[in-house]
Amino acid sequence: MLFSELIQKKAHEKGSRIVLALDLEARERRLLLDRSLKILRSVKEYICAVKVNRQLVLPLGLYEGVQTIVREAHRLRIPTIMDAKLNDVGHTNEAIARHYFKTGFDAIIASPFIGWKGGLEPVFNLSKKMSRGILLLTYMSHEGAAEGYGQTVIDASTGARSYQFEVFAKKAIDWNADGIIVGATHPERIAEIRKLVGDKLAIYSPGVGVQGGEVARSLNAGATYLIVGRSIFSSKNPEGAAKEICNAANQTAPA
Repeated sequence: MLFSELIQKKAHEKGSRIVLALDLEARERRLLLDRSLKILRSVKEYICAVKVNRQLVLPLGLYEGVQTIVREAHRLRIPTIMDAKLNDVGHTNEAIARHYFKTGFDAIIASPFIGWKGGLEPVFNLSKKMSRGILLLTYMSHEGAAEGYGQTVIDASTGARSYQFEVFAKKAIDWNADGIIVGATHPERIAEIRKLVGDKLAIYSPGVGVQGGEVARSLNAGATYLIVGRSIFSSKNPEGAAKEICNAANQTAPA
């Protein structure tokens, strides 16, 4: 089953379009692992996937700690996404992706800035062999995103001008990506990109809550899934926060 089909099925089963960003930090390794597992278990009914970033990989270790979280997520029947933001030469990207896929991650996030040949081609080939997914960064959620993703670029062969995010959205279709990342803090970009990709790609939107992204505005603009981290795991009641955000998303009609 393709990752795009897996998460769509899980979202339907759970009645949720929320991806938990499990980006916790803690000084003590054991506390970090225990808290991550506790939060994951507490919100399991209100999320359709969980995303892990290097905030967990670096202190916990990939096979020693993070794999425990991945296995627990799978025990709970929750798909897993590794937010690796792959952005290196091809053989290095492939080696990194192989480790994450061996750990059990169902999908990985990569940067299209590095291009196809000698960049992401080996990772896409590997993902097909291992039946895993790839999500491409198309417009990030932070304030400085426009400096890269919003710059105007010129096609060397045709002289045509486009925004960088437009180029990336088209590449995601050409490369058969499983979805794209577009920040919830930029609903106008979500809407523009949705027009470009139509119903060919799911849009994952991080930045809801603490960063300023809004549930309804993001979904109305065309987001498929919302990636939410601090608004859930920093809450005194993560389960209640996840339920509230999930309900708010369900009250917004799909774009």
